[in-house]
Amino acid sequence: MNDWRIYRGDRKVREIKLPEPPPWRVFSDDGATGSSSNHAGATFQASPEVIDAVNAALMLRRPLLVTGIPGSGKSSLIDAVALELSLGPVLRWHVTSRSTLNEALYRYDAIGRLQAERISHDEGSRTTTTSISDYLTLGPLGTALIPRSKPRALLVDEIDKSDIDLPNDLLNVFERGEFEIPELTRHNEEDVNVREFESENWVRIHKGKVQCAEFPFVVLTSNGERDFPTAFLRRCIRLRMPDTTKELLEDIVSAHLGLPNTPAVSGLIDDFLARTDGGKPQATDQLLNAVYLVTQNVLPETNAERQAILELLFRELTSEF
Repeated sequence: MNDWRIYRGDRKVREIKLPEPPPWRVFSDDGATGSSSNHAGATFQASPEVIDAVNAALMLRRPLLVTGIPGSGKSSLIDAVALELSLGPVLRWHVTSRSTLNEALYRYDAIGRLQAERISHDEGSRTTTTSISDYLTLGPLGTALIPRSKPRALLVDEIDKSDIDLPNDLLNVFERGEFEIPELTRHNEEDVNVREFESENWVRIHKGKVQCAEFPFVVLTSNGERDFPTAFLRRCIRLRMPDTTKELLEDIVSAHLGLPNTPAVSGLIDDFLARTDGGKPQATDQLLNAVYLVTQNVLPETNAERQAILELLFRELTSEF
């Protein structure tokens, strides 16, 4: 058995080589196969209820509002759909209490452009060298609404953490599938190239207006921490992530780790379910972490030490210890 304690707390400097990470913690800058998001999509276990809700959202061109406890697979759902339907990289908008509709549509650096024009003027240039294209970038929602023959996938993560007005602000954009960039509407040129969100791709926008050709596949996630306006709810297909069962957890472990259902794995699943049935908030990530460490055969051999580590991994999801 290998000693799993890479860090020993003895203050002795040493060169180390980290072991291979779990499959769901592999990252890639170019989104290649094996990256974290692709792994999430390839291993997602869709129940019949989830499949029906996704198809309803796709057919009706409506956002999908997904509710569930943290770690229930809400964010992984969109990775699975985008991978299976070849919708391209998922656009992600991580919502906070300060998030606004405008920043999700586009961002205009007016101050940066003004400073560049002043520098150009101070240097005695006869012509303005700045272009509005250099200071405009589409946001995740704005990029999702660019007209294409196939919809883009957009994740609006943790919408319940938003300002109280944001869900209502989204209504018109979701209903009409369009928006306007006033800075371009007032611009002298009819067509302006604007860079897409987190991309090197540029798109031509005509007279400052963007109108989608295919409504994007939008997944909004919520932890159930707040109520939403009725007008917002009626425009969404709503899905509550199904409760976990032993069979589902066995499928999840097998998909992520390719492991048979050994007594050790089955015992961890039973322990996990007993904790959730006892009212302790748990996430499937915690189960995967525990199974991974146990099956790597690196944990201490004594039961007391092993159990202490498992208790660390299965700690309930509250801010109090």
